[in-house]
Amino acid sequence: MIQTATLQWQQIDGIDIPVSTQFGDVYFSKDNGLLETRHVFLNGNDLTERLSKLDDYDYFCVGETGFGTGLNILALWQLWQQVRPNNHSHLHAISVEKFPLTRADLIRALSVWTELKPLADQIIEQYPSPIAGCHRLNFPKERFSLDLWLGDAHDVFPVIPKIFNVNAWFLDGFAPSCNPELWEENVLNHIVRLSAPSTTFASFSVAGVLKRGLKAHGIHITRPRGFGHKREMLKAIWQPENIYQPTSQKHIAVIGAGIAGLNIAWAFAQRGHQVSIFEKDQPLAGGSGNPLALLNPKLCPIEQAPEHLMTLSWQYALNHYTQFKAFRAIQVEQIGELQQLIADYPQLEQVTTSALETHHPRAQLKHAGAISPHQLKDEILEHPLIQLYQQNINDLSALDHFDHIIVCTALANPTLIDDHPILKPIRGQVSWCTSNQLPLNQAFSYGGYCMQLDDEQLILGASFHPNRADTEVTVEDHEHNLALLEKVYPNYKLPTINTWQGRASVRAQSLDYFPTVGKINNKVYSFAGLGSKGFLFAPLCSEILVADILKQACPAPQKLIEKLSPLRFKKKIKPKKPYYKKAP
Repeated sequence: MIQTATLQWQQIDGIDIPVSTQFGDVYFSKDNGLLETRHVFLNGNDLTERLSKLDDYDYFCVGETGFGTGLNILALWQLWQQVRPNNHSHLHAISVEKFPLTRADLIRALSVWTELKPLADQIIEQYPSPIAGCHRLNFPKERFSLDLWLGDAHDVFPVIPKIFNVNAWFLDGFAPSCNPELWEENVLNHIVRLSAPSTTFASFSVAGVLKRGLKAHGIHITRPRGFGHKREMLKAIWQPENIYQPTSQKHIAVIGAGIAGLNIAWAFAQRGHQVSIFEKDQPLAGGSGNPLALLNPKLCPIEQAPEHLMTLSWQYALNHYTQFKAFRAIQVEQIGELQQLIADYPQLEQVTTSALETHHPRAQLKHAGAISPHQLKDEILEHPLIQLYQQNINDLSALDHFDHIIVCTALANPTLIDDHPILKPIRGQVSWCTSNQLPLNQAFSYGGYCMQLDDEQLILGASFHPNRADTEVTVEDHEHNLALLEKVYPNYKLPTINTWQGRASVRAQSLDYFPTVGKINNKVYSFAGLGSKGFLFAPLCSEILVADILKQACPAPQKLIEKLSPLRFKKKIKPKKPYYKKAP
């Protein structure tokens, strides 16, 4: 459970200065916090020169030990705007925070820095709820991104995957005398684990525990003049080696144009890489092609949130899809005993009024979304770096000229990739009919789901038939979808079933219900098995996959990455029976 920061406010020369009651220390210098940040962290890591000299497609990562008010990150972003080269280089930041400010306190604290307001407003817009784990904030037009890890540094740093190297560190946080835990050996060891020769470190503190810890790892320390009245600061470097490897634009082959293929293509194209999508039929021809997709997570107990795929995916997906016109922000009324979750999640609240009557317990998920899949597909395929080819790929060797191949063909993945985990089919049918009784921004989740497809039609579903791969629309599945609805909302009346329309499709599911996301070998990657949560899982899983391929920071803990790996099954498990059957 994440506890937000409790603050007192001191007014100095008409400026509100936040003070942590947990640690009894100020968040930024009473002299001038922004100038101190520039002096200690930006200049202390020589960032003006280093950022301005990034080559095309270079990736520069800055780590920070205390997000606080976000002042350091905003100053870094401002510097990036001023000195970044006109190429495809990218700046990424990682920051850890145990006691995040509330949104209201963050707005008040950052109001001091009027020159940073355009950037602060963008951070505030994506600022996450106080839920433990990694929250990725993306600003693609700025070629800038931020991973904000909420939790105790002792818990967070050990689970950050070592896929990338942090190039520069802001060793911030409250002074060691106020917050000694942040500066302990265990935390520092993991900071060094995420670093490499040429990594630099800067801090306002020259405390002995910090100097001894860095020197123990062979890191060279100097103590230049500090900011304002402070005599010294710390500046350090892990002595560099000649390990520079030039980067370049990648050419990526994506097989399959379902939601997995479209999302991974977008993730690469947004980073400036060329993507070719190969689809044997039409985009969204399979399980991703329903008229509407609903972002409706089943939330976990709060203590499981940092490693829970659905909870992490939901938080990232909501920010991700807002960049598309195909997205509609909605709320979802969820049926079930949710009292403990209401107490833990600020996004859940008691239902006070509803468009539908029921005697079942329920809660309102205030932050959810609906997506028009075909509109989303059109927006993604408009990207100039994404090309779609209608072509059936039967042999991956035909794509050897690409840098990497990502196979997103759902049930067909095992036929293209030797020893790929078994994926079983699940038939699902959605139904829609004429009805305009519900608000457009409201969905209902009750084992099935329903909401307005548009001003005139209601969509509801979905049936769930494991080990079936037929796609004919049936009256029986319409009746099933209606029965799910009537069981919970018996007074809600719809037109007779003989007027209904529908769509049946087949989803792919692994034997342990986790998607297969990751490396098969140095060229080939799998991205499949998303089941009925494809639109929810695909954005975050794409970020995880891109991080692995491009060796960038990953917005998920190591344990979750291991759970998603297609190599998690040591050998292919042969089913006792054929894994699909014809409809009766």
